[in-house]
Amino acid sequence: MHALGVAQLNSYLREILETDEIVRNIWVAGEVSEFRRYASGHCYFTLKDEGATIRGVMWRSSADRHTSLPQIGDAVLAHGKISIYEIRGELQFVVDSIVPAGVGLLNARFEELKIRLAVEGLFRPERKRPLPVLPRRIGIVTSPQAAALQDMLNVMRRRCPLVEVLISPCVVQGDRASDSIVEALYALYPLDVDIIILARGGGSIEDLWCFNDEAVARAVFASPVPLITGVGHETDTTIVDLVADLRAPTPSVAAELAVPDLTELDAQVSDSRARLRLAVNDDLAARRAIIQMTTRRIEQAAPLRRVDRNRQRIDDLARRLSIQASRISELRRTQLRGLSAQLAALSPYATLARGYAVVRHVTSGHVLTSSDQVAPGDRLRITLRQGDLLADVVTHLPEES
Repeated sequence: MHALGVAQLNSYLREILETDEIVRNIWVAGEVSEFRRYASGHCYFTLKDEGATIRGVMWRSSADRHTSLPQIGDAVLAHGKISIYEIRGELQFVVDSIVPAGVGLLNARFEELKIRLAVEGLFRPERKRPLPVLPRRIGIVTSPQAAALQDMLNVMRRRCPLVEVLISPCVVQGDRASDSIVEALYALYPLDVDIIILARGGGSIEDLWCFNDEAVARAVFASPVPLITGVGHETDTTIVDLVADLRAPTPSVAAELAVPDLTELDAQVSDSRARLRLAVNDDLAARRAIIQMTTRRIEQAAPLRRVDRNRQRIDDLARRLSIQASRISELRRTQLRGLSAQLAALSPYATLARGYAVVRHVTSGHVLTSSDQVAPGDRLRITLRQGDLLADVVTHLPEES
């Protein structure tokens, strides 16, 4: 008989437990005791009920996803797998999600999947795509017998009868629902659709549970085009609603969001056309005013226009210069006549014309004004009105008293 070592035995038992279909994905209800979180971020605790206890561990990666962790004495629902700590040979429960027991098992499963998918980024707002304004073809994933389908078709016929609708039938309730929804979604993905609607009418949390399935959530995440969910009533929120590009409170509202109202669209087009026409007219008027103002500036700045203005200015200056010259000439003539009259009055010739004479000493050339300035024998030049005389002084006559 071959004997196993203790480490071999514990490793073998761990492999058996971690591959078992039941204990590798299990929910356990119990009361928390001896809860402690170490500096590493890992949590160690004990779950117990009236009959037994089991050691529990939650690794840091799982603990960090929780907004709050349980306290000693809390009743909880914990999800995870059963394993063995090989070194000590201790059975332990490796927990990845833990919630208060009062939320119920379905809600606990919902919260566990919600936390896990959120960490993976399936709910990120930045990845959500806008809906096309004028879709040509819309895919609908729902039950062909559902009243919600007829409601959606009626809404689309009323709002936008031109849109084409492709129906990918599926089961929306029961054990087969999750697989059926996934198949129906992937059947639409290769087709040329602009929007996909995943919908069903209202129901209990159990009826809608297939829309909280991880496979369905990942199929919705894989949609190549914007996807709208319209599941249940307005108060119902499922995992696929969080993954979808847009959540509608009901299937009918999903149909309204998917297609435009042609009546409203026509009114918007008419209004846009009127506003566009007004804007164009205003723009044309403004541009005409700019052109007219620019034309005036060009005309005013044109070289020929400036030549015309300068020519007229030269003519005006020439006219003013001629007038000013005439005035100056007349003034000068008047002044000349006055000066001539004064000169004539002061001229010695006028005095000579009255019988007087100018006597100069021939030798010195001085004009004589007194007989004392000459002596007998001096020669004098006597200037008359007409002609000069030379005279010799004979004698000096005494001055008459």
